[in-house]
Amino acid sequence: MTLRVWDYLDEYEAEREDILDAVDQVFRSGQLVLGPSTTGFEQEFAAYHGLAHGVGVDNGTNALVLALRALGVGPGDEVVTVSNTAAPTVIAIDQVGATPVFVDVRESDYLMDTAQAEAAVTPRTRCLLPVHLYGQCVDLAPLEKLAARHGLALLEDCAQSHGARQHGRLAGTTGQAAAFSFYPTKVLGAYGDAGAVVTDDPATDAALRRYRYYGMERRYFVERTPGHNARLDEVHAEILRRKLRRLDGYVEARRRVAARYAEALADTDLVLPEVVPGNDHVYYLYVVRHPRRDAIIEALRSLGVELNVSYPWPVHTMTGFAHLGQPAGSLPVTEALAGEIFSLPMYASLTEERQDKVIAALREVLRTL
Repeated sequence: MTLRVWDYLDEYEAEREDILDAVDQVFRSGQLVLGPSTTGFEQEFAAYHGLAHGVGVDNGTNALVLALRALGVGPGDEVVTVSNTAAPTVIAIDQVGATPVFVDVRESDYLMDTAQAEAAVTPRTRCLLPVHLYGQCVDLAPLEKLAARHGLALLEDCAQSHGARQHGRLAGTTGQAAAFSFYPTKVLGAYGDAGAVVTDDPATDAALRRYRYYGMERRYFVERTPGHNARLDEVHAEILRRKLRRLDGYVEARRRVAARYAEALADTDLVLPEVVPGNDHVYYLYVVRHPRRDAIIEALRSLGVELNVSYPWPVHTMTGFAHLGQPAGSLPVTEALAGEIFSLPMYASLTEERQDKVIAALREVLRTL
């Protein structure tokens, strides 16, 4: 039996009664879209972050698209972000007609090198979009100052950082808005696609609600274009509402898994994750680094252990973004990482027995390389 990099079945067995009750509650309610479960989840997710507003949407990509639109980002604008990210971060920028401007990441933690952000700002820059990658936060203090100095929007991509903190402050609570994905693999995952945006600004909240519902404020009357159909359905909302109450428990379980990896692999030549001082890591992924990454992955596969690479191609090297004209070699750290980083199995319900299988297999492969 292959041990996968992510598996939800044990978690489902443990939570099955509550999950099925959530589905039954919605099906019996007579309202399947934009009903009380969505409203309840939006309010509770915003409250978890100490913010006034939460807007549920159909996926994390549209959370970014709608947030960018609500913050006034559009054609002709530039958005400063990173290429070491999931492609949807950049796809969202492209969707609103703006241009992504990439800065490199740091060698130590693989997060945005905020020292490079100032040089990337031009008169066309409208927004800074840091990605809180793998489960910990980008250094937001310099970005917050930079945004204030140049009158820029600060939008946090929190798809991988539910519950993460920086100096006690939750990811998603520093910028004007923050976008979340609840894809099933996430720290807080739905049983399908879902997303949300949180904000303290009532005008941004109103714009988000209008954009997710065709551009309508009144039924059947489009107030403003372009609108979307990006509604969060009631089933996912109710499941997320129940799972939100267990979010802190998921985080603690992931930290236990990470601590066991760190202890068991400390004497190997793997580069293990570095936690930035002041950060509380939630370990959405447990990302390690080795120059013989591909050989390790192939050898582990033969031993029944599946690993993953997040991400094998920096966004600026993808043919779909060739029009940006970002040449190979322009982001040296990002490009070097793409050939060496990989993720070990990581999820809250990963048992010690299964993790021990991963560790033993990995140690054996490293010994024989």
